[in-house]
Amino acid sequence: MIRLKEKLCLFFNNRWLVFVAAMWIQSFAGIGYLFGSISPIIKSSLNYNQRQLSRLGVAKDLGDSVGFLAGTLSEILPLWAALLVGAIQNFIGYGWVWLIVTGRSPTLPLWVMCILIFIGTNGETYFNTAALVSCVQNFPKNRGPVVGILKGFAGLGGAIMTQIYALIHSPDHASLIFMVAVGPSMVVIALMFLIRPVGGHRQVRPSDGFSFSLIYSICIILASYLMGVMLVQDLVDVSHTVTTIFTAILFVLLVIPVVIPISLSFSQATRGPSEEALLSESQKQDPGVSKHNDDQEIIFSEVEDEKPKDVDLLPALERQKRIAQLQTKLAQAAAEGAVRIKRRRGPHRGEDFTLMQALIKADLWIIFFSLLLGSGSGLTVIDNLGQMSQSLGYDNTHVFVSMISIWNFLGRIGGGYFSEIIVRDYAYPRHAAMAVAQVIMAFGHFFFAMGWPGAMYIGTLLVGLGYGAHWAIVPAAASELFGLKNFGALYNFLTVANPAGSLVFSGIIASSIYDSEAAKQAQERHPSQWNGASILSSFLAVEEPLKCEGAICFFLTSLILCGLCIIAACLSMILVYRTKAVYNQLYGKSRT
Repeated sequence: MIRLKEKLCLFFNNRWLVFVAAMWIQSFAGIGYLFGSISPIIKSSLNYNQRQLSRLGVAKDLGDSVGFLAGTLSEILPLWAALLVGAIQNFIGYGWVWLIVTGRSPTLPLWVMCILIFIGTNGETYFNTAALVSCVQNFPKNRGPVVGILKGFAGLGGAIMTQIYALIHSPDHASLIFMVAVGPSMVVIALMFLIRPVGGHRQVRPSDGFSFSLIYSICIILASYLMGVMLVQDLVDVSHTVTTIFTAILFVLLVIPVVIPISLSFSQATRGPSEEALLSESQKQDPGVSKHNDDQEIIFSEVEDEKPKDVDLLPALERQKRIAQLQTKLAQAAAEGAVRIKRRRGPHRGEDFTLMQALIKADLWIIFFSLLLGSGSGLTVIDNLGQMSQSLGYDNTHVFVSMISIWNFLGRIGGGYFSEIIVRDYAYPRHAAMAVAQVIMAFGHFFFAMGWPGAMYIGTLLVGLGYGAHWAIVPAAASELFGLKNFGALYNFLTVANPAGSLVFSGIIASSIYDSEAAKQAQERHPSQWNGASILSSFLAVEEPLKCEGAICFFLTSLILCGLCIIAACLSMILVYRTKAVYNQLYGKSRT
């Protein structure tokens, strides 16, 4: 009985259990990606035009990305309390929207609706922050795969919740909004006490590589399965029983990863508490370790200032030898008092930056604007996917919302995986993978612009993959260049690029072009009823929202987004050029 109690204690304190629980929370945290499904419901129920709907989309993007409050509360409160705040926000925001759309509550002005959408979606930032902070601390040497997988499951949330909505089989389309309000809140409250740091740095095992491979395999199977299910449901009239079976298999695939912490905790090879105590004791026996590390960091920084410029161009082995010699000389000189190691005015790339220190660095702003152009263009597609598919004659917009969610998921998983190969195997800057992703997105926007048969499927694939890759690559790259100590603040600053891009590309460009084309089509259909004044009033009126049909609705918008992605790729390659030496220094050692 005592042995079983010890095993259960190990299980609940296993870092893989925290990781799996974070994956489950992230699976229901991607509520922002369902906006393409709920926006037609809101538009028809409240009689909004496209420009008004785009303002709601911008409010959603702001709520999804402005996580400064979530980051601050996560440092003050326990992570479970921060998660609870996010769950309450999610429930109140989208719950109130559901009451308004269904007529159970009085209709409110557009600006109030924007606030409700902001509050509801902002709950997602608490889920993301708590999951990432806890798992990055538990897996300090595997941050690339961890961030990619967690952000991937957030991207898959739209497809998972769409499948659950298909199981509910409600004729009331507004019930999807109710599910967005209730579902994530219930999951987070059920799991919030599992999300916490558990001293994961002491739980490193040789089997960790196999465990990550298993998680990657499950991710690929899950995405392939969801894609197959969505296509079957789109092409064939599936009965409710078959839909129930599909959903049950989905939940089985989501539960399978918990096998990893179970096997690690209940297997005979599990490290026992006595071994953990020995490890802790050995760390306590060396009280000078912290001071020694601080001194080494200072000396390392001095090496950065003193080393010849041509050292970084040498072969890896020779470079390390030269740097080691210089570091030894500086350490001896410092110990003898011959030189005084000076502290620099700020950290170098690869060390820990505060947000204020990072804000004066060009590298951070290159990342920010590359992210703004790349992810902003992808978010514009996600926010307008319902109207894009309707304009091309597709009735079931949920299919494309689910598909882009799946490709977004695979983009995040693939972005984290392949960028890790670039970094670990070739010691090359991670943003090279970002540039490739942005070029892929440019092709996707081009397909949307052309409006060819099947272009919606190809464009959704390419834009979804590229957009998802951003959110696996950027957090990992930011932690490599600016350190992990203030990762939360840096990450939440960079996420502001998402709504900033959406504000311009969706809220101004896409909506204005759509309404302009819709007004032209309405004038052509009823020329006697239209004049200049009525066209102008159509942008402000809410009685008869305009509807645009054909590829022309998003032709110019898609071409603009295509060009912006190419500019973003150029910015990413500039960052690659600037940080080659840093990545050589960080990862060149692992190649020798």
